[in-house]
Order: sequence, then C-alpha cells, then structure tokens
Amino acid sequence: MKKTMQFLLAAVALLAWGCSSVGYKKAKSGLEYKIIAGGKDTKLKTGDIIKLNMKATYNDSVIFNTYNFVPSYGKVDSGQNTYDYPDILQEMKVGDSAIILQRVDSLIKHYPGLPKTFKPGTSVKVHFKILEVMAGGERSIPEDKQKEMERFKDAELAQIERYINTKKINAQKMDNMVFVEVQDKGTGPAADSGKYVGIKYTGTGLESGKAFDSNMDTTKQTFKHDLAPFYFTAKRQGAITGMLVGITAFNKGGKGRIYIPSILAYGPQGSPPAIGPNEKLIFDVEIVDVKDSVPPQPSFPGMSRMQKR
Repeated sequence: MKKTMQFLLAAVALLAWGCSSVGYKKAKSGLEYKIIAGGKDTKLKTGDIIKLNMKATYNDSVIFNTYNFVPSYGKVDSGQNTYDYPDILQEMKVGDSAIILQRVDSLIKHYPGLPKTFKPGTSVKVHFKILEVMAGGERSIPEDKQKEMERFKDAELAQIERYINTKKINAQKMDNMVFVEVQDKGTGPAADSGKYVGIKYTGTGLESGKAFDSNMDTTKQTFKHDLAPFYFTAKRQGAITGMLVGITAFNKGGKGRIYIPSILAYGPQGSPPAIGPNEKLIFDVEIVDVKDSVPPQPSFPGMSRMQKR
C-alpha cells in the first residue's frame, strides 16, 4: 500500500483502451475521472482502509472484475499528485462509484517499465465502487477477505453442482473445495497428501466447453509442448489448488474428472489467452505415477549465479 490504490493499476497492467474523456474532470495530477454519487454520509479521509469492487475493460471485453469475485482492499493516502488516486478518493463517500481514465502517455512518465502492450494515445479505464471503510483497519482485512473468498467459493460450487446434476454426472464434493468424478479409482499407491504425483490431463473451460491445455493431445494445447506427465506434490505445491486437492481421490492407474471453481484455479485474472476471468475448469486426468517423495532435482554449474541475476 505504498501508493494509494496502486493495486488497481497492477490489476490492469495489461490493459490499454482508447476512449473519450468527454464529461471527465481532471485531478491536480492530470488524472481524468468521473464520480457517480450514491454514497452515504461517510466521507473518505486520509488513513482509511477501504473495501471496494472494481472492473477493467478492454475493447468492451471484461478483463478484471471483482464485482463477480472477491472485493479488493486499499488505503486512502494523502494526495501526492503522482498520477494516482488520492485526490479522487478524498472526494468520495462510502457507496460512491468512479470511472478513471489513465492516459498511457502519462503512465509511462510516472511508471517506467510498463509493458509494451500500453500504446501511446490510448487509456487505461477502471470502474470502481467504495463498499465500506474497514472499522478494524488493516488488521481486519485477512478475516474479512477469508469470509469473502468462502462466500464466493460456495457460490461457484453451487454453480458446478447444478451443472453436474443437469448432466446427471456422478461426482462427489471433496473438502468443500472441488467435485470429483471417479471413473476408475486405480489399484496402485494412493495419491495422498505429500505424494509426488505424475498425471496425464486435458483441461477444459466449464462454461466455454473449450480445451485450453493437454499433455494427452497436442491439438488441445493453446501453447505447444511435449506430452510428458505433469508432476506435483498432492495437497502441497506445484499445481493449482483445486488440482492439488482433487487428485487425492485417486490411486495410481486411476482416471476421472475434477471440477474446479475459479477461485481455486486462476481467479479473476484468468490465464490469457487460454483461460478467461473467473472461469471454472474441468480436468480429465489419468494418474500415471505416484512416488513417496520428490526425487532429487539435478543441479547445474553456475545455477547460483543465474538465480542472482
């Protein structure tokens, strides 16, 4: 939180959108904005920790949207006129919304090193709404965020459950996190927590029905790669959370499908261009290997020097 609302800029760091500024006001920093009244009497002040929703668009396509996800949090700082948000926030109340235009030409001056996807002559456009001032300050964010994440996950699981019920799929909920359809449990060692597991997979968007990656079929890959098994440590690391959990329903030799909510996959940012924002995923999996521990990784001369660069 070194700069007021800088997380908004980070969230849309790949967004460049040309648009008109008719009807916009200018802050002292040159930032263009509109405030849409709708707030209560609670005016924001320096030091407030706020909770808000935001949405970013690109060519009329939604790139980032917490209105359909988990709200963000930020701090109202004193204005420093650094082409950021402090002047605007201090004009706002809880319940107000705003639209921000950040001209790429100005962003380049204030934030050196922006991606080349930012084109001069275009603008970043962000919509956001102030939801509340956090009474407990920064200390209240972790608990509140956890509640919001649980709420969103439960809503997504309900959507997945309706999908599998409509299609009469025999899938079971695991740990209130994913649904797993066990087609063949397998007869080898169990892919328990801490086991080093190798799988073959094909990933598909639940809503889109489009395959985005596979190490079974090269025609279902967004980016071409070999068909070697994919390894990770069950319930520990190396894969998206939904996969880490779902794989423990199987033994070596097992086959089935794992249905994963977006919050346990790639979230509101997705994984462009293959996976859209807030996209729920289906993975067809085959467990081809289960080891007790991670094998020693090869080391290479000069590796430590490479890591320091």
